[in-house]
Amino acid sequence: MNNAWLDRWNERFGREEFAYGTHPNEYLKQQLEKLPVGPILFAAEGEGRNAVFAASQGRFVSAFDISIEGKKKAIKLAEANNVTIDYRLGELQDLGFEAEQFDVIALIYAHFPAKIKSQYHKTLDKYLRKSGVIIFEAFSKNHLSYLAKNEKVGGPTDIAMLFSIEEIKADFPNYDIIELEEKEIELSEGAFHNGVGSVIRFTGRKK
Repeated sequence: MNNAWLDRWNERFGREEFAYGTHPNEYLKQQLEKLPVGPILFAAEGEGRNAVFAASQGRFVSAFDISIEGKKKAIKLAEANNVTIDYRLGELQDLGFEAEQFDVIALIYAHFPAKIKSQYHKTLDKYLRKSGVIIFEAFSKNHLSYLAKNEKVGGPTDIAMLFSIEEIKADFPNYDIIELEEKEIELSEGAFHNGVGSVIRFTGRKK
């Protein structure tokens, strides 16, 4: 990933306030509460709000991101909540996760650069055990029209970084679909996710 991408996230996460708040994403929270406790991996976890929530449920939590500033905030949040998380810094292929290591993989607004996003999905799939679950929420390709009306709702401006139902099916073909839909929702997550937007939600169980 290029330096401009890294600098963008370090700048966003380097501020005192938490960019997306400290409360977990609602969809993630709803789905995790249905699942037994087990090891979970959070992709592009930023400042740690979702990872800390999962750890508070007694789960063994791993997370990764490219931003050192995000990691600092995540560790600070974990300490404030008296939990620990295994937070690794860098690009996915270099982080030493193992095949079938996790019961759950969470991708919550994990908008990777377009040229690597499918590759990352396929790599993450290898780290999930059979019968493990993926929980995914991110902006859809139709979100650009919402962003044009309200920049506070956030999300990438590059349509290639956004998602479609067809892309999710192609990236995760070996899953029983529990839920897969495009949905209009209202977000209230910190300073950068505020307002109505269009998202893809996916929960699937690995065959």
